[in-house]
Amino acid sequence: MPYVPVPKDLSKVKSKVLMNLTKRQLLCFGGGALIAIPLFFLLRGPIGSSNALMCMMLTLIPAMLFGLYEKNGQPLEKVLAQIYRVCFKRPKVRPYQTRNFYDTLRRQEELNKEVRRIVQSVPAKAQKESPRSSKAQKKAHPG
Repeated sequence: MPYVPVPKDLSKVKSKVLMNLTKRQLLCFGGGALIAIPLFFLLRGPIGSSNALMCMMLTLIPAMLFGLYEKNGQPLEKVLAQIYRVCFKRPKVRPYQTRNFYDTLRRQEELNKEVRRIVQSVPAKAQKESPRSSKAQKKAHPG
């Protein structure tokens, strides 16, 4: 009796559509063929058959890579996007920064001490005759 291995994790198994290829592979190979085959026939006369064949292969290779290559379950375009983001979009040097809550508390306490010092340095009489209190008294007693 033949032995057939069954994977334990069925989420990684991809459904095959035609000729043991997935939809993604069929689309990538078909798109590559739509570009490469007409290119071969257009270039066969001017540059020769062997050179046209090489150009056709060079246009098919990226399509095949996009259809077949996967790394950690991610297709090639996602891997390339991550490489671009790391190499070009994000800064090279990322300094380590933390939010020091205790430093914030210390600065707030210093500000509170400064406010208390300013309030205590103003004489008590000047506090009673502040501009706001004198305006309020004029409104209350107009004459």
